[in-house]
Amino acid sequence: MASLDTDPMIEVRHLSKHFGPISAVTDVTFAVRRGEVLGFLGPNGAGKSTTMKMITGFLAPSSGTAIVCGADVTVDPISAKRRIGYLPEGAPSYPDMTPLGFLQFIARIRGYAGAEARARVAAAIEATSLQSVLQQPFDTLSKGFKRRVGLAQALLHDPPVLILDEPTDGLDPNQKHEVRKLINALAPEKAIVISTHLLDEIDAVCSRAIVIANGRIVADGTPAEFERRSRHHNAVRIALAANLADAAVAFGRLPDVASVERIDDDEGEALMIFPAEGREILAAVGDLARDRGWHVTALRIEHGRLDDVFRGITTGA
Repeated sequence: MASLDTDPMIEVRHLSKHFGPISAVTDVTFAVRRGEVLGFLGPNGAGKSTTMKMITGFLAPSSGTAIVCGADVTVDPISAKRRIGYLPEGAPSYPDMTPLGFLQFIARIRGYAGAEARARVAAAIEATSLQSVLQQPFDTLSKGFKRRVGLAQALLHDPPVLILDEPTDGLDPNQKHEVRKLINALAPEKAIVISTHLLDEIDAVCSRAIVIANGRIVADGTPAEFERRSRHHNAVRIALAANLADAAVAFGRLPDVASVERIDDDEGEALMIFPAEGREILAAVGDLARDRGWHVTALRIEHGRLDDVFRGITTGA
């Protein structure tokens, strides 16, 4: 990944949004620099989409503002929007229009004509693999293809900032892989914010993640930092041709071990050995198994589970 610019391309400053007595977003502040892909995580109703709509100028904030490439979205919304490619929730379009017609329409309202318009439409189609559905009415498309048309219009003017609300929603695994590959390719030259509920998407494309709950930011860090907060970080899963109950007691006496659990999952019966404070215990576990003469049939170290961390952060557990 390219080194990050010093000056942020997106600055979100104390954004809040109230709908009557309901506070949907409260005092949200963060910045995104060129080269960053920020994953925006949170349970349903946490305020993710509302925040993205305020950043893009589609929803006026109750207080606070967003600055996009130097343009304040509340003071100079047109300048800010020129610099943004936005894939909204649902990616609405005109039901009788074809993807080709829609993208040609977007090119025109973006101010492109002639050869440049054709080149930009062609590039957006190629990037999102829409060739097979270009002449189908939008209403006949699958949810996955509708998302890809929405992504194509967001990319058409090659903006420096991308705001993508669940870009892989409705895509099959192969399509998700292609979209994630595209995001990774775009990332070095852009600032990208992705709203998602898919934790594997954070691992796949994001250099940083923010968790929002009840309209407030509750965590901000890299995927590796989040993994280190998991009780599974540096835990060891070991399968033995031995008495697991006796082995669990022995492993539990190791100085850096916090607890040992007997598990039975898709891989079979095993022990999960949890370290104290994420310490490294693999060598000690292996040495003990060798000293006792236990036959090890499987052994691996865990890197941390984002789902555990996400549940803990958003529920207060």
